[in-house]
Amino acid sequence: MTQAPTYDMKGKTCFMSGATSGINEQIARRFAEAGAKVFVVSRSIEKVEATVAMLKEAGAEAADGASVDARSYPDVEAAVNQCAEKFGDIDMVLAGQAGNFPAGAAQMSANAFKSVVDIDLLGTFNVFRSAIHKARRPGASFIAITAPQATQPWLFQAHVCAAKAGVNMLVKCCALEWGIEGVRVNAISPGPIEGTEGMARLAPSEEMREKYREALALKRFGDRDDIADAALWLSSPGADYVTGTILEVEGGTTLGDASQAMKI
Repeated sequence: MTQAPTYDMKGKTCFMSGATSGINEQIARRFAEAGAKVFVVSRSIEKVEATVAMLKEAGAEAADGASVDARSYPDVEAAVNQCAEKFGDIDMVLAGQAGNFPAGAAQMSANAFKSVVDIDLLGTFNVFRSAIHKARRPGASFIAITAPQATQPWLFQAHVCAAKAGVNMLVKCCALEWGIEGVRVNAISPGPIEGTEGMARLAPSEEMREKYREALALKRFGDRDDIADAALWLSSPGADYVTGTILEVEGGTTLGDASQAMKI
């Protein structure tokens, strides 16, 4: 585990979706360690409660959460309002919910394709659109979690490629519209990260893991701290002139043939 950057987030309010597991849970922990007030949402109330307890232990000024399906705009809006009423104007927004599974375009159902698009793209819009009305102006930072599939075609990932490409363009459009108010909007594109559900699904065997690893420029998988540190920086004063950017934290995934890594 890397050492957390020494950013001071005391007094800042963070709203984070999909932040009860994996990469996004570690992002929430980083902001808690920096002293922020953190409000997390995901579908599982049990995971929300466990994450809130963890955030308080990690040093959050305050922590709370709610069970929310990001595909439902009224539910997301209600959670955003609850966060703002409890903690004040929102300084950092993370849209981190995601769905993924390997499937060929000719084999997956229309509902399976729609499910991923709704979770990733519609969910990101719902979080961003709800939160912009409670965001601090100027100074708020919005971050979406995207993926290398947004810019590079992958085998058995047509649904994810389409959804994440939409997320990337949504980020750029919101950055263009909201910049005049001093609100920054960016995305982080993680590569293969150890200990995540995504890695378990995309590379379930050691043979696939090894092939994937060798296709990376850095020849290693990342860890959750690599992404959490990037999110903390994007919301810090050090990134005040960064907006509309897709920050690739992926070990060189898109530089070579990593998109073909699952073809055994």
